[in-house]
Amino acid sequence: MTERPTQERTAPAEQTAAFGNGLTSSRPAEKPQKAPAPAKDTVSVAPSRRARLRLTRVDPWSVMKTAFLLSIAAGIVTVVAVLMVWSVLGGAGVWDSINQTVADVVGEDSMGGFDIEAYLGTSRVVGFTMVIAAIDVVLLTAIATLGAFLYNMAAALLGGIEITLAEDR
Repeated sequence: MTERPTQERTAPAEQTAAFGNGLTSSRPAEKPQKAPAPAKDTVSVAPSRRARLRLTRVDPWSVMKTAFLLSIAAGIVTVVAVLMVWSVLGGAGVWDSINQTVADVVGEDSMGGFDIEAYLGTSRVVGFTMVIAAIDVVLLTAIATLGAFLYNMAAALLGGIEITLAEDR
């Protein structure tokens, strides 16, 4: 292995500038830059743009599709909500309490053992809810579509709904 001699690099005295913390630099001192002017607290008073629009026609086909999808979602939410409520009532022992109350009032011997779940069981209630939800889907879709047709007829006579849109500043 050969050893290489190391050289110390020193800057000439005229190129060295001293900083306030005792460090030196080999670059010449630069002129301090001017600080940018502080921002003024003025708000531009430019008027906001406004557009006056008139809703003269609603497409019944798009209303029907949107109403159909939203009513399907509402039907699913209804079925799930009924199922959850019925499960919570069953888990809380409400059905057993009703059976016991009926047996106490009527008498256990005359009824031969009353069971409310035979009449209001989970499967019956959820099935009934599904039928009602399907009917609601059809009715809501039809009513929304009919509403779009009626709006178009009224807008042809009266000019529609006027809307003013403004840009936020």
